Amino acid sequence: MGPFDFQIRTRVLFGEGRFEELGALARELGFRRTLVVADRGLVAAGYVARAVQRLAKAGVEAFAFHDFEPNPDTVMVEAGRVFAAACRVDSIIGLGGGSSLDCAKGINFVLTNGGSMRDYWGYGKATRPMLPMIAVPTTAGTGSEAQCYALISDAGTHVKMACGDPKAAFCVAILDPLLTRSQARQVTAVTGYDAISHAVESYVTTRRNAASQCFAREAWRLLAANYERVLCDPDDLEARGAMQLGAHLAGIAIEHSMLGATHACANPLTSHYGITHGLAIAALLPHVVRWNHPAAGQLYRELDEGDVGDRLARMAEVADLSVRLREHGVSREALPALAEEAAAQWTGQFNPRPFDAAGAVEIYEWSY
Repeated sequence: MGPFDFQIRTRVLFGEGRFEELGALARELGFRRTLVVADRGLVAAGYVARAVQRLAKAGVEAFAFHDFEPNPDTVMVEAGRVFAAACRVDSIIGLGGGSSLDCAKGINFVLTNGGSMRDYWGYGKATRPMLPMIAVPTTAGTGSEAQCYALISDAGTHVKMACGDPKAAFCVAILDPLLTRSQARQVTAVTGYDAISHAVESYVTTRRNAASQCFAREAWRLLAANYERVLCDPDDLEARGAMQLGAHLAGIAIEHSMLGATHACANPLTSHYGITHGLAIAALLPHVVRWNHPAAGQLYRELDEGDVGDRLARMAEVADLSVRLREHGVSREALPALAEEAAAQWTGQFNPRPFDAAGAVEIYEWSY
């Protein structure tokens, strides 16, 4: 067992109805003028209005920003910075899925430390204090509320930049299963499968440690047992709670052990073909597990007594996510160029089996 440094920076409130405590939490943290970062879907669903109402009752003035899309980029973050600066906010609330939470963190970086997101690509590059933040995830997917990284795309190159700093961690995360109940089945499917991939990949990376594996293993237990259950019955709040908590625990594991080849191969597919991240993950993960088996077979067996790759493939099939790359318009001739880009992705360096362009081509071929 090797040495490690493990720290959890975010307080967690879990349970049905905990969203009602948003105003009290904001007041407790000293919020007075807060930026609520939430996508347009959350505005239409009424969640933003509910958040603003609860904040107002606590004496906190709220300013809502929603001018961004899935996979927020540098232009969208800059728009958020301009809006937040004009409102003179002293705090930020991220409300929604991973895009909302990442955008909130990205705005915080450039609002408090200046420059652009490119200046924070990597880790620990924020030299000034950042604003306190609350996360309210409405999906069970990215686990972004448990991480100090913001994934922001470069608007020019479409490269996803992982920008991390301990100061970018959320002070509090509210995990309320009631907020996930209104999701369409497809959203539940793709975000849930993404969370599953986080548990599986973080468990076997070269940066894993005894503590991160505890969180990844428990995340897998919760997610694998409840994924099909929540797809069959979207009103099953116990299953929804398990999925949301599992996604959060997987996010903690990622924070300390990173990810692997699945995410490295998925990012170029999203950048060049617009394939939803969760769909790309579903097309790749079972094949990456099989490709990694010579180096990580025993670790996968610790997660599941059966064949993890086969179980993941069955989950994707049940969720209607079982697809081939060719079904997304990817040409076989494009695979070598995609593989070169995949090999340059940051997460690939933590894969348990040494990962390069040749390995990426093989994975793409298996997924084709």
